[in-house]
Amino acid sequence: MRELLEYLVRALVDRPEAVRVEEFTEDDGTVVLELSVAGDDYGKVIGRGGRTAHALRSVIKAAAVRHDKRVLIDIVE
Repeated sequence: MRELLEYLVRALVDRPEAVRVEEFTEDDGTVVLELSVAGDDYGKVIGRGGRTAHALRSVIKAAAVRHDKRVLIDIVE
């Protein structure tokens, strides 16, 4: 799921080399993916009204269901 998120976000941004995804597992088994991009690319990742971020979360959650996992995506600065 981490690789899928990196792939999708790198296709969206102007500076794909600045894309970073850190993966953590919480006590309840939830996988947390922290996404950070270059400062001028946050708007492209979030999208108008958060539509792009919502779409990214939907795709990743659908992939997580196939592996019986729960995933949260945090977009951090």
